[in-house]
Amino acid sequence: MSGGGPHPAAPGSGPPPAGPEDPADSIERNAAFGLAVKLAGALFTGALTIFLVRELEPDGYGVFALATSIGSLVVLFSDFGISQSAARYIAERRGRHQEVGNVLGDALSLKLAASLLVSALLALLAVPIADAYDNPDLVWPLRLVSLAVLAQSVMALFAGSFNALGRNSLHFRLALSESAVEVGASVALVLLGAGVTGAVGGRAIGYAFGALLGVVLVARLIRPGRMHVGLRARWGYRPIAAYAGALLIVEGAFALYTEIDTLMIGAILGTTAAGLFAAPLQLLIFTQYPALALAAGIAPRLARHPDHPPNADALQGGLRLLILIQFALVVPIVVWAEPLVDLVFGADYGASVEPLRFLAPYVLIGGITPLLALSVNYLGEARRRIPLAIATVLINAALDLWLINELGIKGASIATSIAVAFYAFGHLMICVRVLDLRLAPLALSSTRSALAATAMGAVLFAFGTGTLSVLEMIAGGLLALTAYALVLVTTRELTGEDARQLRERAAAALGRGSGT
Repeated sequence: MSGGGPHPAAPGSGPPPAGPEDPADSIERNAAFGLAVKLAGALFTGALTIFLVRELEPDGYGVFALATSIGSLVVLFSDFGISQSAARYIAERRGRHQEVGNVLGDALSLKLAASLLVSALLALLAVPIADAYDNPDLVWPLRLVSLAVLAQSVMALFAGSFNALGRNSLHFRLALSESAVEVGASVALVLLGAGVTGAVGGRAIGYAFGALLGVVLVARLIRPGRMHVGLRARWGYRPIAAYAGALLIVEGAFALYTEIDTLMIGAILGTTAAGLFAAPLQLLIFTQYPALALAAGIAPRLARHPDHPPNADALQGGLRLLILIQFALVVPIVVWAEPLVDLVFGADYGASVEPLRFLAPYVLIGGITPLLALSVNYLGEARRRIPLAIATVLINAALDLWLINELGIKGASIATSIAVAFYAFGHLMICVRVLDLRLAPLALSSTRSALAATAMGAVLFAFGTGTLSVLEMIAGGLLALTAYALVLVTTRELTGEDARQLRERAAAALGRGSGT
């Protein structure tokens, strides 16, 4: 292992030895619940997105997309990197409940101070921002977004804590409850005639409920430890804030990267064009769920715990699995872009088809990035991410200015795909240096998966690329996946040993058991 011995501990707060009872679940079980969190979110978010797209129409949905995009940027500054910083230190103290409670209490004190300030500023700036976009309909959605930002930031701290402690079953309970409340409130308010304002108001209600539920769940988990919120630190504000500062720069830059296309399209081409671009992006959210699920199980096990060295083999295996998954996910995006857009969003979003196809590299490469990024965070190497994050935003912004004017909204798709390739490669190199990851096996898996993806694409193309019925899409999808799997077996990318390990890990995911 190179490039990373244990980091100096904060004064008086070095990582203690693990307690006699480590409550963490196995990597497989945490990954399974991490996936369940994303699938539940996809179900609720997908249903809500389809409802809002059809009820608000392109112009209204464009206003909603802009307001929530601005909120997504602001929530990063509201969080100030505290959630991920606290998660790192909590993972290093897994099994010591009072130490965990002290870290959580100090993190929550910092979080409330930052979040209240940022949310108040957004509410005050709602009118100037709406004026800048020459759209007065943005004012009240932005004011309600400021409330959602406050609650979302607090909820994120508890969600990250469950991840760090290896108890994603609680994260699942939290996410499912928040999503259900958000969707119910949003649909009810829109149907009552509140329009875009009601849609954003439902978002605020959902996150407020999630923040309150998070307090209850985490208090039960760390008993007999307790959280203490106040001016006097119990563990240490300084180490949390110091690591949070690096994460703020990184996550803020990445949030800007993810939202800058929608914001620039809105400024250059108008809110309707922004809605046409934002809609297919919502369709692609699910393509990052496998990486986020694996990160939930693997990344915390890369923390520098005194009893458990970073589990580099788990990361190596996780990256290989993601390569197989992402190549399978990208094929329908390219071949069936038109039927997918027509099925999900309707005929009004025909202009979204071409931008969706040009986002294929983003799906392939961006789908692996969350595992790499979260792994670097838990390794304590977030400062190495700063130049990568800033450079990615600059690359994306420069390409946006050029390509949106030249090619329209598909230019933003090209810019996003190029920028994510740079971002992913940089994080991979950090993991290679710190953990001695082996690149040759990953390159071989990529080659074999590309061959399988070609066969899969041929099957989908045979079914057609225009309007397809749901039954045709199901049949074509099943046959295409069969072709994909057959090529992987033929090239020996998938073997009997892989099948045996899959069965064992599925069994581990269904049971409690701890794992490192």
